Amino acid sequence: MPTPFPEPSPEDFQYDESAEACHLGDIMAFGTTFLPIVYSLVFAFGLVGNLLVVSALIHSRKPKSVADIYLLNLALSDLLFVATLPFWIHYQIRDHGFDNATCKLTTALFFIGFFGGIFFITIISIDRYQAIVLAANSMSNRTVQHGVTVSLSVWAAAILVAAPQFMFTKLTENQCFGDYPDVLRNVWPVLRNMEANILGFLLPLLIMSYCYFRIIWTLFSCKNKKAKAIKLIFLVVIVFFLFWTPYHVMIFLETLSLYNFFPNCDTKRDLKLALNVTETIAFIHCCLNPLIYAFAGQKFRRYLDHLYRKCLAVLCGGSVHTGFSSSESQRSRKGSVLSSNFTQYTSEGDTSVHL
Repeated sequence: MPTPFPEPSPEDFQYDESAEACHLGDIMAFGTTFLPIVYSLVFAFGLVGNLLVVSALIHSRKPKSVADIYLLNLALSDLLFVATLPFWIHYQIRDHGFDNATCKLTTALFFIGFFGGIFFITIISIDRYQAIVLAANSMSNRTVQHGVTVSLSVWAAAILVAAPQFMFTKLTENQCFGDYPDVLRNVWPVLRNMEANILGFLLPLLIMSYCYFRIIWTLFSCKNKKAKAIKLIFLVVIVFFLFWTPYHVMIFLETLSLYNFFPNCDTKRDLKLALNVTETIAFIHCCLNPLIYAFAGQKFRRYLDHLYRKCLAVLCGGSVHTGFSSSESQRSRKGSVLSSNFTQYTSEGDTSVHL
C-alpha cells in the first residue's frame, strides 16, 4: 500500500543532486513485511470493537440521544476505514494487487472513513461542550433530529474533503497512486498534504483542546465534580495527540521533501521508514475509539456483560439471565458527573456520554 497522504512513487530508486543512486528497495521490502502484519491486527481489533459499539447502540432499549447518534457514526466511520485494510494488505503482498476500479474505490472509502472519523471525534467534543458548558442554552438544540442532521452534514464534509485525496488516483503500471495532470503535478501533492495536516489534525486538535479545557474548568467549578470524568477527558486529548502527531509531522516533512529540502540519501531513507512506522501508529487509534468513547460508559459495559452471559448460556446449555436493559442505570445515579443540572440529554451514569 502506498502511504496514503504523501505522493507515492512507483520506483524503488530516487536520485539526489549529485546523481548518486539512492536505493530504497530495502525500505520498501520492510514495508511489505511490516505493514500487512500491523494492518491485520488493526483490522481485527477495529472491526470487533466498532461492531460491538454499533450493536450496543442498536439493541439498547433506552431512547437514543444525540450523543448516541454521534457515537454510532464514529463507529461507522472507523468500520469504513478498517474495511479497506484487507485490500491494502492484498495490494502489499501481491504483484498484481488491484484493478483500476478497486484502486479508485478502496482509496476513496479509505479517505472518507479517515476524515469522517476525525470529524466525528471533533463533533463529539463540541457536543460535550454544549451539554456541560452551555447546558442552559443547548437544551433545544441537542435533539436526535439535530444529531442526524449534523451527522449527514459531517459525512458530506468528509466526502468533500476526501475528494482531493483520491480524485486523481488510478492504476498505472500495477501501482495505485495519484496520476496528476501536468499543470497540477507540482502543486496538488503539496495541497493534499496541507489539507491532511490542517483539516485532519491541527484544526480538530485545537477544537478538542478548547472544548475539553472549558469542560474541565466547568467541572472544577461544580460541587459534584468527578475525578474519573476529568481523567477521561485528558485521556481523549492526549491519546489523539500522541497517536496522530508523529504521523502528521512526517507528512509535513514529506511535503518539504517535495521541494528537495532533504537531498541526502540517508535522510530520504529515514523519512520513508519513519513514515511507514508512524502511519501504523496513527491507524491504531481507530481501535482505541470504542474503548475511549463507548466502553468507558456503563451502558456499554452492561452490553458486554449481556453478550458474555448470552454466550455462556449457549456454551453451557444452561439458563443464564441475559436481559439487557438500560434501566439499570438508575443504580449509578449517585455517580453522575453533574447530576441532572446540565442537560436532560446527558445520560446519567454513562461516563462516555459526559465526554
